[in-house]
Amino acid sequence: MSFCLGFLNLKRFKDGAYFYRRVNRMCSTIVTISDGQIKGKSASDERGGTYFSFQGIPYAKPPVGNLRFRDPQPLEKWTGVLDATKQRKGCFSRKFLGSGFIGREDCLILNVYTPNTKEDSSPKPVLFWIHGGGFTSGSSTTDLYGPEYLMPENVVLVTINYRLGALGFLKFDDPSLEVPGNAGLKDMVMALKWVQKHIKNFGGDPNNVTIFGESAGGAAVQYLMLSPSSKGLFHKAILQSGSALNPWASGDPDSTKKLAKVLGLNPSNEREVLDKLQSMKVEDLFTNGVTKLKDSYSPGQLRPFCPLLDCKSCFVSKDPVDAIQSGNYHKVPMLMGCTSDEGMLIHFLTPKKHLTSETSFIPQNMKVQRGSPLYKEVAHKIKKYYLGDDLKATDFYRLFTDNYFLLGVYRSAKHHIETNDQPIYFYRFSLDTELNFLKRLLDISDPGACHVEDIAYLFKGATSPDLKPGSIEETSVRRMTKMWTDFARFGNPTPNTNTLIPTKWLPITKEKFNYLRIEKDLKMDVDLERESMEFWSKVEDDLKFKNKL
Repeated sequence: MSFCLGFLNLKRFKDGAYFYRRVNRMCSTIVTISDGQIKGKSASDERGGTYFSFQGIPYAKPPVGNLRFRDPQPLEKWTGVLDATKQRKGCFSRKFLGSGFIGREDCLILNVYTPNTKEDSSPKPVLFWIHGGGFTSGSSTTDLYGPEYLMPENVVLVTINYRLGALGFLKFDDPSLEVPGNAGLKDMVMALKWVQKHIKNFGGDPNNVTIFGESAGGAAVQYLMLSPSSKGLFHKAILQSGSALNPWASGDPDSTKKLAKVLGLNPSNEREVLDKLQSMKVEDLFTNGVTKLKDSYSPGQLRPFCPLLDCKSCFVSKDPVDAIQSGNYHKVPMLMGCTSDEGMLIHFLTPKKHLTSETSFIPQNMKVQRGSPLYKEVAHKIKKYYLGDDLKATDFYRLFTDNYFLLGVYRSAKHHIETNDQPIYFYRFSLDTELNFLKRLLDISDPGACHVEDIAYLFKGATSPDLKPGSIEETSVRRMTKMWTDFARFGNPTPNTNTLIPTKWLPITKEKFNYLRIEKDLKMDVDLERESMEFWSKVEDDLKFKNKL
């Protein structure tokens, strides 16, 4: 059911010679699912087409009161028509840059953007987006993740919120308390189950769902691949600048105990601690407790309240490397990669006095005892390899790109190719245009693509400039969205080559590490950062040998 209001839109042609007149339609539309009716609205995509937007659809009960920290619970049906024409806030968290908090606890919602809502039309591939933010910040809002670039590719886009920080990753050992941990990852599974149940009502194909995410979202994609609980819920996977093998993607198992001590509670009395934490105002919980736990951006330290591994009832019961090598995971086509200068962001976030700290060199998941002679030896090797005496910012960019991001994503690809019989496509993104928003925000003038900046070519954000026809920005957006959506549609990002995408993207093999260089032009290459990846491989081999002694 649709209700529309037509109006005229005058648009001037680029040469200024004349105008043309086009009729647009602003519509509200109602979709009925088993939970109730939902009212959405129409909007215009980047190329002037129409799509329908449904924002703030709940997929689980509000995780408040005695549901705080617990696994997500099935949603109850509602009466009347749910208004999904307005954007809702993200999950409660600290601001990523700056002080204070944003979001709310009642946040388990998703957004659906679709070219049409007719069930009798051909079902469209579904892209399921998981935002980044280090598992402690971020949201699905259109400030970063507007659908206007992807909608012309005739797909259905779903973006979600999931619980962050302590609210999503606090854990108690006592099973009777029903807080086994990783609730934030389980939120994603609940949202994927919602997609399986309802997305056909929005024109989507539940049998062709691609999960994709960036940074923590990329790590979450891999956790979903490795977790038995997500079996059958997706069919392809895209990991952008993040994997479960990155050092920041696994948390400190003692976070709950440390939080209890900060709040003056007895960590051994878990029931008392839970009662107290559930009764506190969420602002007080963070101000008086969570924010007093050090959350380091150093690769050498475990972070509080991030995904937990190797525990009963956890989302992933094995170390990710062991899980991949076992071959016991969801084998689907994969697309993965990193930007050229991920480390720009880490360099900006790291205080100068900590830049040359030993913990800035060795990823914690290499499991070298901090402060030991071996730890100091390895740290010295890494420092000598990456940094000169003048400690240039660009040297730190390279170090933090490799040890914080690329190494984990690269190793993931190398491990998966041994056990996954599906194609794996790898890329290196180095586009540097007016769409690279984070470098402007951080006042970085060095060339290259910073962490997060690849998403600016897939999603329209609040600061995105207008795309001028024929510009490198417009061409690159069309290329990126075409390759990503063709991968979602076919499991192959370049099923056909043409003037827009003249290069065939080859998957990696056991013998050859192929990768696509996404620059102003597209180029296939081999042996990504061969010298530095071989350096890290030798470091790991030496550690294995010395640990056996």
